[in-house]
Amino acid sequence: MDEPVITGRTTRPLDDVVGEALTARVTVDEHGTVTGWNAGAEQLLGYSAEQIVGRPAAELAAGPLPPDLPPFARLPRWHGTVPVRHRDGRRLEIKVLAHHRTGEWFLVSSLSTQQPPPLADDPFVTWSFAQSPCCALALYDTRLRLRRANADMERSVALTEADMLGLRVNEIVDNPAGDRAEESMVRVLETGEPQYNENFLRAEGETREHAWSIFLSALRDPAGEVRGVCLTAHDMTEQHWARKRLQLIAEAGRRIGTTLDVMRTAQELADVTVPELADFATVDLLTSLEDPHEPLPEGGPPPGPVVMRRAAHQSVTPGMPEAVVAMGDVDEYPEGTAPVVTLRSGRSAVYEMTHPEITRLIARDPARGARVREFGVHSVMAVPLTARGTTLGVAVFTRHRKSQAFQQDDLVLAEELAARAAVSIDNARRYSRERGTAVMLQRSLLPQRLPKQAAIEVASRYLPAGAHAGVGGDWFDVIPLSGARVALVVGDIVGHGIHASATMGRLRTAVRTLADIDLPPDELLTHLDDLVARLATEREAGRSADAHSEPAGEVGATCLYAVYDPISQRCTLARAGHPLPAVVSPEGTAELLDLPVGPPLGLGGLPFEAAEIDLPEGSLLALYTNGLIESPDRDLDDGIRRLRRLLTGPEPSLDGLCDRILTDLLPPRPPDDVALLIARARALDASQVATWDVPADPSAVAQTRKDALAQLDAWDLEDAAFVTELVVSELVTNAIRHAEPPIQLRLIHLTHDDSLICEVSDGGNTAPHLRRARTYDEGGRGLLLVAQLTQRWGTRQTATGKTIWAEQPVEPVPPAGV
Repeated sequence: MDEPVITGRTTRPLDDVVGEALTARVTVDEHGTVTGWNAGAEQLLGYSAEQIVGRPAAELAAGPLPPDLPPFARLPRWHGTVPVRHRDGRRLEIKVLAHHRTGEWFLVSSLSTQQPPPLADDPFVTWSFAQSPCCALALYDTRLRLRRANADMERSVALTEADMLGLRVNEIVDNPAGDRAEESMVRVLETGEPQYNENFLRAEGETREHAWSIFLSALRDPAGEVRGVCLTAHDMTEQHWARKRLQLIAEAGRRIGTTLDVMRTAQELADVTVPELADFATVDLLTSLEDPHEPLPEGGPPPGPVVMRRAAHQSVTPGMPEAVVAMGDVDEYPEGTAPVVTLRSGRSAVYEMTHPEITRLIARDPARGARVREFGVHSVMAVPLTARGTTLGVAVFTRHRKSQAFQQDDLVLAEELAARAAVSIDNARRYSRERGTAVMLQRSLLPQRLPKQAAIEVASRYLPAGAHAGVGGDWFDVIPLSGARVALVVGDIVGHGIHASATMGRLRTAVRTLADIDLPPDELLTHLDDLVARLATEREAGRSADAHSEPAGEVGATCLYAVYDPISQRCTLARAGHPLPAVVSPEGTAELLDLPVGPPLGLGGLPFEAAEIDLPEGSLLALYTNGLIESPDRDLDDGIRRLRRLLTGPEPSLDGLCDRILTDLLPPRPPDDVALLIARARALDASQVATWDVPADPSAVAQTRKDALAQLDAWDLEDAAFVTELVVSELVTNAIRHAEPPIQLRLIHLTHDDSLICEVSDGGNTAPHLRRARTYDEGGRGLLLVAQLTQRWGTRQTATGKTIWAEQPVEPVPPAGV
């Protein structure tokens, strides 16, 4: 085909290989002025670059241009014959191939007189080459000039062999793919080794790019010398787009549904589809999704306009200027528009901008119509988001930068992506509904307000875990006890969700019940341990009976129970696998209490031990769950050190202290539930408590009544004398008659809530009971009278016996003259 090329590894300059002057190459700007002129153009028309650059290209024309020339401004490429005038005056008819670049035209014309004549082939060989159906085929000489092209090659570039004859690849194809192919052809000439490229080209008149596998191989003569290059191109467009679709589906599987947040999942769908599938994507969800207690209508929304909330959008344009509806805003779509039709039918559709369902939407919303015209939107897809038979919303995809309209393959891909996203959105919706129910249940089971009592000043906080972890079973409680004492409890249920919240509610109720009978902390935890073990057995039995039930997880808990007495300023505590409480002394020193280790609740068979400490007035006692001090990004010791530092910091109120601790120790979305209870110890003044030892003699009852009445006079509580005298008389008489010494009477005046507590302690272990006395019974009515005349009464066991107590409201007598 040409002179042989000696193979080797030395790279020759490209101009030496191709012969730059064999093609006339000219550039003309949008105003028709010549801006580029090579040696080939000078050889063709006789003008040097200095003579022609900067002058109008029209001056080269030999007469008027043909009237049938198309409007060049809208063409990507043009080829044809143009009459031009040589510098010496001769008229030339030259073939021109013109490529429209940004801001200019690139014109090439082969100097055909410089090319060697075509080889004389047998007609049969010529026909077989031109009509070979396997691939696009072209032959290039050692100057990388096209010598032959078959019919498939002509169709692939929309040029005939005659149009391309004598041109280089990057003159036929004016894009980077042509340059890469030419570089590979040079390597073939120099090394004789075949080369492989993958290119993407769009033929004239087509809107879709084609993917080509390009094989370049050396053409050798019988002596083995390289005489040219054979270029074969296989159209791999379908395989390429199928691979791209599979890659996008795989990417969607990795990126969509990473959280259990509805809005975030919708945004992940939009992010995956732009720019790979669409130039702009929106996801709108039915507003009925937002009410977790309202069932979604089956078969789509009811008749009439449909209200949806913008959950996500994404664009190839920074700032998403195509968006008419802002993120989170609600928009109403009228009947008959594309989104509503898609929702009602449950079927996806591709729309051109002239479709009635699109024109109705644009006509109804001038702002949306303005965006369509501004960005040149030309193709739209609407895909319903449906999961488990329920329509959740609609995803709309548009194109304005990609020139090709959506095809059926694009619709199938969008449906696959939307189906995956819809399942994830529905999962997130169901989780949000369950979590909302669990949070509501959790909060309803926690104290709505802390009870008013004299023993402590208290503040509390409960913070549910972030959405991913789910609601747990942390709880706290403050329980007033007899004798002005108070119980503090903090617990943590194993697991998350509704089951954990329900278990928490059962345990909290059990703790209050056990506290009401004044069990010591260690005994209370023992009973609670038995209850948790029974709950675990019931849960396992229920799961075995119902094979289709959802797994509820194991039943287990930790708990810390403390009882503080403001009269003795002593606190008794016991724990079951719970973090140690912190105590801040009145001097400002924070330490963790060294309490005996107790097993978590539910293990059964292991004892619990209580510890008793002094808790002076003004001390702080901090009870909390492990979510406060444990975190994936720090160790436990660091959390404890930070808590101790925060507890000793200056803070005017306990509420402020709670807020500061949560803000400093926790992220905005904590990985676990957190319960925090901080109490400041108070002490009852000695003037508020009166105590008498009572002899075990019935005659002592009268003196005891006198002592009590005298104390009431000292407290200005004369109005309570009648009830108090009756209560003291009844309780002391019962202790003398039915119990054992020592017997003691104690009166406690709680000024904070104007109440009076009467306590009678004895050495007996038998608790009294209310009973209905018959008509002629001589006794049995005393406790009934006590119960009727006082606000509440009860009994508690002590280390030496028992205590019977009764509490009544009192109103102090105002000072004289008031």
